[in-house]
Amino acid sequence: MSNRFRLRDALAEFPPYVPGKPPTTAPGLKPYKLSSNENHLPPLPSVVEAIADAGQAPANYPDPKATKLVADLAAHLDVDQSEVVPGAGASEILSALTNITLEAGTSVVYPWPSFEMYPILASARGAEKRPVPLLDDGRHDFPGLVAAIDDTTRLIMLCSPNNPTGPSISASELEGFMAEVPAEVIVVLDEAYFEFATAAEVVDGMAAYRKFPNLVLARTFSKAHGLAGLRVGFGVADPTIATALRQVIAPFSVTSAAQVAAVESLSRNDEVLVRAKEVAATRDQFEQDLRDAGLTVADSQGNYVWVNLDDDAAIAFEEACARQAVAIRRLSGGVRVSIGADEALDRVREVARSFEQSRIA
Repeated sequence: MSNRFRLRDALAEFPPYVPGKPPTTAPGLKPYKLSSNENHLPPLPSVVEAIADAGQAPANYPDPKATKLVADLAAHLDVDQSEVVPGAGASEILSALTNITLEAGTSVVYPWPSFEMYPILASARGAEKRPVPLLDDGRHDFPGLVAAIDDTTRLIMLCSPNNPTGPSISASELEGFMAEVPAEVIVVLDEAYFEFATAAEVVDGMAAYRKFPNLVLARTFSKAHGLAGLRVGFGVADPTIATALRQVIAPFSVTSAAQVAAVESLSRNDEVLVRAKEVAATRDQFEQDLRDAGLTVADSQGNYVWVNLDDDAAIAFEEACARQAVAIRRLSGGVRVSIGADEALDRVREVARSFEQSRIA
């Protein structure tokens, strides 16, 4: 890289973010993208109408405070408006949290593998990254996370359900962990996929937030609400933390269309949750079908499944799906398959059956 310009040295250490691949084409096959955990169901009709209406005045800046959205979220969650911070997806909330806590000489603790933005954001702030390997079943290693904390730690990132492996954090796990975390250290619970969770023991993020002042929730309308393309999410945090977050989030980051879409979708949250549970039922059946085909699959609570494969097998599986015009996500240790249309999942099922038969032969 040229040293002509005075850029930060930390840029050389950034792990690249690799988005999900688009599907390849194959003769006679409709292409499907199951590589980005997008909701394959369209937003509710009234949400689409709200987006269209909001697009009538694109020359105007959006409400910088997202007043209506913040008020509705606060009422929905039964918190004060001062505790709600809107952002361009949960990613902007996570980025803002690293911005208000991390710098050179500090450290951040997080499970790994998990959301790929965690190490990228830590590197951007010049902080020491402390990834803690997941347990063999894809769950967080909470004793390991506790052991990674020291007096330099300013932020801890948790992911429930964990992306890409799928398991959720239980209420007892989180409570036990929070009891071990110093009260001045901020812990963020990334709940991008919480609406898809169906296990009885899954932690209730809002209930935990009310118990622990240093816990911040990061949520999004991207997944269950099907608004990933509009980039709208929010954080729930102690007012002191929330005020600091607002200081570093760019003005007007949540567009007018995103605000009205989120408001309308939130007003129909019961319908959104019904559809999320339908996706979850499809996920559970798909997960079991892959197991029946001979694959090792984690217990997922998101809108995706994780298949444990060594690197060579993961490449082969991804390529086999690509030949069927289905894009999936290959990561270290396996592949992640988002829940999509029945036809797409059927093709992956067939790949799984053929794949295992070829490995046995």
